[in-house]
Amino acid sequence: MRFLGLSNGAFRSYRGVFPRGAQVNGEVGVSSVVLLPYAPSSVAVARQRLSTDLQENGVFSTAIDDAVLVVSELLSNALRHAHPLPSGMVRVAWLRSDDHIEVAVSDGGAATEPRAGRPTLSSLGGRGLGIVEYVAESWGVRHDGETTTVWAILPAPAQSMNGQVAALREAG
Repeated sequence: MRFLGLSNGAFRSYRGVFPRGAQVNGEVGVSSVVLLPYAPSSVAVARQRLSTDLQENGVFSTAIDDAVLVVSELLSNALRHAHPLPSGMVRVAWLRSDDHIEVAVSDGGAATEPRAGRPTLSSLGGRGLGIVEYVAESWGVRHDGETTTVWAILPAPAQSMNGQVAALREAG
């Protein structure tokens, strides 16, 4: 099954931003798009849904932790800095392919463009997209009319490789 994206800018695969030579065959393992209320409680809901989906599909726990962290940062930023979608909601989407997870958060846009900040040591905030930049292989922003989508691609090897269960889980 190939994930081609949904109407209204819900989610679009960003395969073109993978590093040259990356092995992505276009097969989808897990994908989900959820509309959530424009409220802080939505962060916990998104984290739980993503974590559960990826666990059920055999993704390494460290990759799940990274994906949950990135979604949490992107969604928190949307709630803090942007407007909701016209529906009053925010959209969170993820796509698991061979060895990557693509995550995206869509909102109604803001007065400024999302960018990684460089806060001082004493700053109380401003580190979210810097964390995303560090954890993700790539990330970016897409505009589609009144919708702004911030996306990230993270490495996510499966626990089972070539039909064998990886021993890394037991070692760790």
